Amino acid sequence: MKEGKVSLRKIISIIFLFVILIFAYQFYQKNNFNNFVKAEYKIGNSKFERDAKQKYAEKSSYKIENRDYNDAMFYETIPVTPNTPYKVTCQIKTENVKSKNANTDSGAHISIADSVEKSDNVTGTQDWTTVTFYFNSKNRTNVDVGFRLGGYEDTCIRNSMVFQF
Repeated sequence: MKEGKVSLRKIISIIFLFVILIFAYQFYQKNNFNNFVKAEYKIGNSKFERDAKQKYAEKSSYKIENRDYNDAMFYETIPVTPNTPYKVTCQIKTENVKSKNANTDSGAHISIADSVEKSDNVTGTQDWTTVTFYFNSKNRTNVDVGFRLGGYEDTCIRNSMVFQF
């Protein structure tokens, strides 16, 4: 009888551990941003996550949702050679992206953090759109390349901006 109780406890423990591992893996998949840093103007107004459902290719995309008007981005510091041209391309999908103020230069785009250098915006509701950003490194040795929902001069609201590179 004792052996049966011990075996049942081990089986229940293994099942419990397996369930915990599944939840931990799902959490990791949704919140693993690799080398990207999250940034937002109004702290707590945006939701950042990995999205396994909306994706352009095999890998999960990166998703930003601004719950209220905000300027939010994922960015990564990359080393660059001074005075060299660069090209960054990604796919962006948007849902109900709009600027707070009319006639401002904001939306979903690629940009360099703390500067006005950016790609064209994607606004409204758009299926996967190729966005390309060209920039010159000037005298910099590192730049913070960001995938942004908002802008240097305005904020955006939306249901979501999803990007994949």
